[in-house]
Amino acid sequence: MSYQVTPATQLGTMGVDEVLDEAAPKPPKKGSIEAHRPSAKKVGVRALLNIAAFIVFFASVFPVYWMVNMSFTPGNKIISRTPSLLPLDFTWQNYVTAWTREAAPGQTDFPHALLTSTIVTVGVIVVTLLFAFLASVAVARFHFRGRRGFIVAVLIVQMVPGEAMMFTIYGMIDDWRLMNTMLGLGIVYVAAVVPFTIWTLRGFVAGVPADLEEAAMIDGCTKSQAFWRVTFPLLAPGLVATGIFAFIQSWNEFTMALLLMKGYNLTLPTWLNSFQSATEATNWGAVMAGSTMIAIPVVIFFLFVQGRMTGGLVSGAVKG
Repeated sequence: MSYQVTPATQLGTMGVDEVLDEAAPKPPKKGSIEAHRPSAKKVGVRALLNIAAFIVFFASVFPVYWMVNMSFTPGNKIISRTPSLLPLDFTWQNYVTAWTREAAPGQTDFPHALLTSTIVTVGVIVVTLLFAFLASVAVARFHFRGRRGFIVAVLIVQMVPGEAMMFTIYGMIDDWRLMNTMLGLGIVYVAAVVPFTIWTLRGFVAGVPADLEEAAMIDGCTKSQAFWRVTFPLLAPGLVATGIFAFIQSWNEFTMALLLMKGYNLTLPTWLNSFQSATEATNWGAVMAGSTMIAIPVVIFFLFVQGRMTGGLVSGAVKG
């Protein structure tokens, strides 16, 4: 006599709960493809974030693209009611005009303004990093009387807008007989950039453990050798980041340069302002060409230090 296992027999032997558990869908196993597959909600949120990021990127990049596009477009096409998204009538004449023409009668041209801005910016970067580096090391590594007050003073100075001190700065530079000189403008830029640079570098110095220097001293290094061989390389990301800030602030600054510089000693932003307002009919093609040439050194400088900054960050993370 044969015996068959029927569903009723299974229910009698296994129980209702066990049968329901076997029939219910099981969750995906850990590590499987189904477990790593994002849900529909996460996919939707990610798509919205990507769309928002693209909109922000387009809004940021399009003005720069339009500036470059207009710099290669003839003047009669720029004022057209139907502008083109591409420079179909390509021309270099706008760059030639911006490079050779004076901003105004008796004022500087682009090459001399470029030289002035370069000298001032390089000087500001070197002096700022030197003073800020020494001050940040002193604040982060040493405990002295007035240390907390010095840090608070740095913050307060940084919060004061530069426009509120324009007349005071003008009077001081005039009394020192430094009006319309690169030295006077450089002093103003250094005073404006140093507080923020000290505060930023202080965080980098404090983030490097002092135990690294002590370990190097145990291995036979002196205190100065331990600092320059161990701590200083780890501060490279901070020096590069603050150097970028000092460069951008000095290169693009307009208000103080307009107040202190004139004639043949204009910087690039003030030259562009004079170049734009020199004639009644503004040559927008040449203005856009001048703006593009002013922006090119910033892009080159950032591309040059970007790899060094990233490499310094990785190196610091590994060594720390």
